[in-house]
Amino acid sequence: LLPWRTTLDNVLLPLEIVEPFRSNFKQKRAEYEARAIQLLQTVGLAGYEKKFPWQLSGGMQQRASICRALIHEPKMLLLDEPFGALDAFTREELWCILRDLWTAQKFNVILVTHDLRESVFLADTVYVMSKSPGRFVVKRDIDLPRPRDLEITYTPEFTNIVHELRGHIGAMRQKSAVTPP
Repeated sequence: LLPWRTTLDNVLLPLEIVEPFRSNFKQKRAEYEARAIQLLQTVGLAGYEKKFPWQLSGGMQQRASICRALIHEPKMLLLDEPFGALDAFTREELWCILRDLWTAQKFNVILVTHDLRESVFLADTVYVMSKSPGRFVVKRDIDLPRPRDLEITYTPEFTNIVHELRGHIGAMRQKSAVTPP
């Protein structure tokens, strides 16, 4: 988030600079602001539209960033460790927010994460990559029912998938420790 822009102005940024929105931003500003305010409400940031990033917690900043990424309704969202710097409770809350936004907008997501629980909770398919050079070594379809609530993370089915994926990673580490580069 740009520190000199309010939360609302940060969310509106893509509409100001990306075509086809940029060309008619001034004429449609009220419509775009209404869309941004609705997104901010959806992620629990109603009332924070005029706050600056430094006035928000890390989790609130992450929610605003997600709104900024979704304001122009993309077909694809690329997320690289989006929740890594957050505490466990905030991280799980944002998993559910992302799940709900995905349910409403149906965008595709490529999520890069080191958190196996996060990948199993959010994904339909998980790919495990090797160390350098990075290669896909395991593909695992996640056949857990949707929508997924956090309670599913305590089930044997969920835990078994996480352990299975962790086993692949552990096997790769053992193999690379034995095999010289």
